[in-house]
Amino acid sequence: MPLPELVVPVPEAQPRPNLAWVFPGQGSQIVGMGRDLYERYPAARAVFKAADEALDFPLSRLCFEGPEEELRQTINTQPAIVTASIACYAAAYGRLDVVEGAPAFVAGHSLGEYSALIAAGALSFEDGIRLVRERGRLMQEAGERNPGTLAAIIGADESTIEEICQATGAEICNINGAGQIVIGGPHQAVLRAMDLAKARGAAKVTQLNVSAAFHSSLMQPAVEGMRRALAQACVNDPRVPIVGNCDGKPLTTAQALKDELTRQVATTVQWQRSIEFMAKAGVQTFVEIGPGRVLSGLIKRIVRGAQVRNVSDATAIEGRSEGA
Repeated sequence: MPLPELVVPVPEAQPRPNLAWVFPGQGSQIVGMGRDLYERYPAARAVFKAADEALDFPLSRLCFEGPEEELRQTINTQPAIVTASIACYAAAYGRLDVVEGAPAFVAGHSLGEYSALIAAGALSFEDGIRLVRERGRLMQEAGERNPGTLAAIIGADESTIEEICQATGAEICNINGAGQIVIGGPHQAVLRAMDLAKARGAAKVTQLNVSAAFHSSLMQPAVEGMRRALAQACVNDPRVPIVGNCDGKPLTTAQALKDELTRQVATTVQWQRSIEFMAKAGVQTFVEIGPGRVLSGLIKRIVRGAQVRNVSDATAIEGRSEGA
């Protein structure tokens, strides 16, 4: 008999104008993530069990035990990170002063937008995890059809990187802030762009260990599949605005969210713009909820003086961590 639908806490009461919750994306995964939450908190345990039931395979065991090669497969990584993030959110909700009530905004980096939708009450966990599994499948399939790669460039401005991309056929995929921009495209185009970036004075250029050129036009085959999947999904208006990756602006309706999730597969992630928007709107405290600390580090460098909290494990929830 199927388990009843998991009820994830959703923001209640008047939003706190100086608070935002943010959720990590692909690359934050690590074998063992969420295990301490599963063992200590019934709310987190319910999330992992709901994921196993919804996907009809032991995702929780993959998160806790690996193997790493299997966890790193896009089709598995994406639902695993969302599950670990929502387990952390469910365990922390009401236990930490920064994870209760309602924030002014929520946001997620790429894949993390699905965690944001679930936390904002726009999407049930079960629907969200199935959509993410399909997203991972479609993106993995697109990567096999259109092989490509990504590279991180640090210490070069956006206009310079735009010129480099125009000259090489690469594309800007993520504008992460703090001088970090990720480019992507066919392997040779990215390698040429890396060489040109070094010649133009970039401080650091690193090819990323990824299976595809995510958020580039090479992902276009996945867009139509996501549009079909989202057309069948039950997406609601969010309880609080979600600052979208594509434009760095707040989204407040179900249709806007569906359009966002369809576009973002093959569109630049405007993370710096998203954080700057929230800061200008009055947010002073950003809480990264989920595995890893990547977003915490970026936010600290984008918004000088911002208060950044990282909630990634039981230690943070129980108050024995100083944050990021």
